Amino acid sequence: QVQLVESGGGLVQSGGSLRLSCAASGRTFSSYFMGWFRQAPGKEREFVSAISWNGGSTDYTDSVKGRFTISRDNAKNTVYLQMNSLKPEDTAVYYCAAPSRYYNNLPQRVGQYYYWGQGTQVTVSS
Repeated sequence: QVQLVESGGGLVQSGGSLRLSCAASGRTFSSYFMGWFRQAPGKEREFVSAISWNGGSTDYTDSVKGRFTISRDNAKNTVYLQMNSLKPEDTAVYYCAAPSRYYNNLPQRVGQYYYWGQGTQVTVSS
């Protein structure tokens, strides 16, 4: 079993920054990809970013490229999402997630992830 706990959300003005953290426990964290998703009210959960086991490969949805940076510290069993130049449309609950198995490419679909955190709210005011 894997437990994921997100933190770092909050209220920020447009153009501001936040750093989300996701602490993992329960299995060998360093062996697997990790991902960040978000869900705005009335919308489906969507992929934001993913990172390979060693941080050597990363992926982002187009709307956050150049603004968000995913990273991980395997010694701390933690994955981060640095969010800069935030926009009101980034407002959502952000979830970190981990798949239950290996994929050849960084997974982007909700169904490819098995373990989920409880989410942390990010609100960007205009």
